[in-house]
This record gives sequence, structure tokens and C-alpha cells, in this order.
Amino acid sequence: MDIFAIGALVFFAFIAVMKTVYIVPQQNAYVVERLGRYHATLEAGIRFIFPFFDKVRYKHTLKEIVLDIEEQVCITRDNVQVGIDGVIFFRVVDPKSASYGITSFVPGIVQLAQTTLRSEIGKIDLDTTFEERTKINNAIVEAVDLATDAWGVKVLRYEIKSITPPRDVLEAMEKQMRAEREKRAQVLESQGDRDARINRADGQKQEVVKYSEAEKLKKINEAQGQAEAILAIASATAEGLKQIGDAIAGKGGHDAVQLRVAEEYIKEFGKLAKESNTLIIPASTSDLSGMIATAMSVFDKTKGKKQPDCV
Repeated sequence: MDIFAIGALVFFAFIAVMKTVYIVPQQNAYVVERLGRYHATLEAGIRFIFPFFDKVRYKHTLKEIVLDIEEQVCITRDNVQVGIDGVIFFRVVDPKSASYGITSFVPGIVQLAQTTLRSEIGKIDLDTTFEERTKINNAIVEAVDLATDAWGVKVLRYEIKSITPPRDVLEAMEKQMRAEREKRAQVLESQGDRDARINRADGQKQEVVKYSEAEKLKKINEAQGQAEAILAIASATAEGLKQIGDAIAGKGGHDAVQLRVAEEYIKEFGKLAKESNTLIIPASTSDLSGMIATAMSVFDKTKGKKQPDCV
């Protein structure tokens, strides 16, 4: 056997080995056809096929795939054109269906996402478009996942990236938001002024109440003080009179009273002479002792009567 035959045999053996042994990476799947028909799906690891009869026709990744959905123009229910783009997440769950269910599932997913998005946007107004993103995303996922079930693809989620209204609509929305902010600012300012007025009124009310209570306590204290002073004066007067009476009733008290009456008579008579040109002359000015005796007799008669108790 010449060297060319040996070389050809080695080359044929190498080709046979290359077509027999396949190493499938993790999270990948290979679809094998035998004589043009589906035969098997090779999972991760080292796999063997029958050379020249079997052929790896499709290779799929089982990882989650992120696909950008280009911006498209959608018309809302109130006839406003908005540009919307998004991103969709999906993965292959059935390599056989993904190979034979559709020619290419990626463009199909893109077209389904775009048409579903246009349909959902047409059901709502522009104002609610920004508020109902979650609802729109869920509707797109549900519709696209239902359609791709036959393709062996599972749609996991869809997210709207941006919503771009026309410039004139943006200007109108900006004016509206500015007006709303100014309105809220005025409302907050008025509420603050109202609260301040209420607080000041409450403070003045409490001040008046406190002042009136203080005046009340002041008057009560003054009245109590005056009452106590009157009682003290009355008690002192009563005590003084009692002591005077005791002194008069004692030894020599009667003579002392006569002397005191005479002194007061002379002093008062002298004042009368100084303050007036008209004098009232007693019947007998020379009989001073008689006048004192008359006054003392009156005093004795008064003393003999029952005196009321002094408090």
C-alpha cells in the first residue's frame, strides 16, 4: 500500500471522527437530522452520531435572549402619534419546535411585539399611556407568548424603554405640568397662611384666657387680703377696747378716765376757738369740774348697761 492510499485512509478516518463526535456546550442544544428527517436533539456534553447519515442541522442556545425592539410610531385613542421602543426577553424551551415550527423565530417575535404594541396603544389615551406601562407590558407578553408557544419559545417579559410624543404635545404637556405645579404651590401657600392665622388666633385666645385667669386670682387674693386686714383691725380694736375696759375697771381707772376726758375737752375746745369766729359757750364755763362730773355720770350709766360681746 503506497503512501497516498495511507494518507487518504487517514484523512477519511479523521473526517469520519469529526462527523461522529460532537461536544455540545452547556446551555446549548443541537438538532440532528438523519437522511433529511429529524432524528434527535443533542444536549450538553460529548455526543456521538452516525457519520454521513446524521447531520447537525440546527444549533440553539437555551439561555435567555434579550432583543431590542426598534422604535415605531403608534397612534393613541385620542389620535396622537407617539414613538415607542422596547426590549423583549425570551428563551428557547423546545429546540425541535424552534427548528421546524417557523423559519426564523426572532423576526417573528419582533413583528408580533410591534403589532401587539400598536394595538394596545390604540386602546388608551396619551395621558394614560405613561401611567399604564405595566399593563401594556403584560398584554404584550401574554399575546406574544401565546403565539410563540408553537415555536418552542417562551417569552418571559417585555419592557417599554421610552415613549416620545411629538414636540407640540410635549410643549403642551410641559405647560400643563407647570400649571399643575403652580396650582399646588398656591394651594400649599394658602394652607400654610391659613394654618398660621389659626395658630396666631389660638395663641391670642390662650393669652386672653391666661390673662383673665391671672386677673381673677389677683382680685381673689386682694379680696382675701383686705378681708384678713379688716378682721385683723377689728380683732385689734376689740382687744384694745377690752384692755381699756380692764384698765378702767382696775384701781385708779376711774380717775384716769376723768383726767383723759378733761384733757380731750380742753383740747377740742381750744381747736374750736382757733378754727371759728363763733363760739358756743357752755352754760357755766367756770364750773369745769361740774362738766367733768356730768360726763363721768354718763360714762358710769353707760358702763352699768350690758355691753355686747366684741368679735
